[in-house]
Amino acid sequence: MTQISPESRPKHVDVAIVGGGQAGLATSWYLTRDGVDHVVIEASTAAHEWADTRWDAFTLVTPNWHCRLPGYAYDGPDPDGFMTRDEVVAWLAGYAPSFGPPLLEHTRVTALTQTEDGGFTLTTQGPDGDLTWHAGQVVVATGGYHVPIVPPWAPGLDPSIAQIHSADYKNPHSLPEGEVLVVGTGQSGAQIAEDLHLAGRRVHLALGDAPRVARTYRGRDAMTWLADMGLYDTAVAQYPGGLAAREKTNHYVTGRDGGRDIDLRAFAAEGMRLYGLLDSLESPGGSLVRFQPTMREALERADSVYNSICGDIDRYIESRGIDAPPASRYEPVWEPETEPASLDLRAAGVTSVVWAIGYRPDYRWVQVGVFDGTGRPTHTRGVTEVPGLYFLGLPWLHTWGSGRFLGIATDAEHVAGRAVARVRPRRSSARAGMSVMDVAVAG
Repeated sequence: MTQISPESRPKHVDVAIVGGGQAGLATSWYLTRDGVDHVVIEASTAAHEWADTRWDAFTLVTPNWHCRLPGYAYDGPDPDGFMTRDEVVAWLAGYAPSFGPPLLEHTRVTALTQTEDGGFTLTTQGPDGDLTWHAGQVVVATGGYHVPIVPPWAPGLDPSIAQIHSADYKNPHSLPEGEVLVVGTGQSGAQIAEDLHLAGRRVHLALGDAPRVARTYRGRDAMTWLADMGLYDTAVAQYPGGLAAREKTNHYVTGRDGGRDIDLRAFAAEGMRLYGLLDSLESPGGSLVRFQPTMREALERADSVYNSICGDIDRYIESRGIDAPPASRYEPVWEPETEPASLDLRAAGVTSVVWAIGYRPDYRWVQVGVFDGTGRPTHTRGVTEVPGLYFLGLPWLHTWGSGRFLGIATDAEHVAGRAVARVRPRRSSARAGMSVMDVAVAG
């Protein structure tokens, strides 16, 4: 890759990409291919979050063949397997060197403003102090997971009980001895609960409203079926509820040990304690927490989605006359007798809480009016109403595949294409006023 040194930094670039993760690097690949002058500004190191925010036993939940970036696809021996955290880190480490992006690491963008001529100014902090960049266009590729969410009353929990967010969880041994309350059943919460359960820790799990999906169905990975069915390529506006699909939680499943279902009912039958939505803390400094009576409903809804997806796959198989093993449906292996309303963590021996209830975006440094009332950027396929300002790497940016390796290339190509189209007319216009000698000198 091309590391930009202080003495070679230009005062102006056609395009600045903020964020050196897979989305930012994918955009850089297209701009590099098309010869567009640009820079990728990364606060840490390229693709660092895969090593920093994943736990030790993490695996992908999508098959390895989904791992496709522009000009760079998984070509290992197990396309239908699931890379571990360290394997993903190693795979991504080879991406930037494969095409040499103009990458500026350890440099944080602290402010982005629009200039009177329609361009942008970026203020950065890095090893060489505060610097100012000027860009004709900007691609914000920092993702949408910036600030870990915890309930506002969490600081009032008994201080003897350790609290961490899922972003900081590494392994069961990193938590104090004792029982653990995991809050949330999205992909992180469900897999962390499994990690602790398999290690022999007693887990109390507060369920959210996440759905689940079969790992393997009728002889193939369910996500491979869904890809063949075009689900990952369908635009968000075409889904029921339209743009509201962007608020949906991904289905929980795991790629661990070659991949399998995550069945919370089976965990309960083995001793895991399940609860509904965590609602409140009884009193500041205490350890009595209360739950909403939603546990049974959450289990039933997750199973219903599981079976519904299986039904969709059945219809696809039938419509194409595909020879596949027989259809089946999930049958519950455990039913709750009660809906627990509360839990005294200290009395139960709970010594730690893992918050796995997501993140909120933080774009306060983007001082351009492109946000809705929740602080999320308004856009169409990553293109905002401010000419030359784009967002990339967001879940459901355009399709279900947008937040996955499988869909990044398509999103990046679209955004990069818009950026290239704006660069070329400006260059053509500038050259129109040059003499023949000027053009020759400009190259």
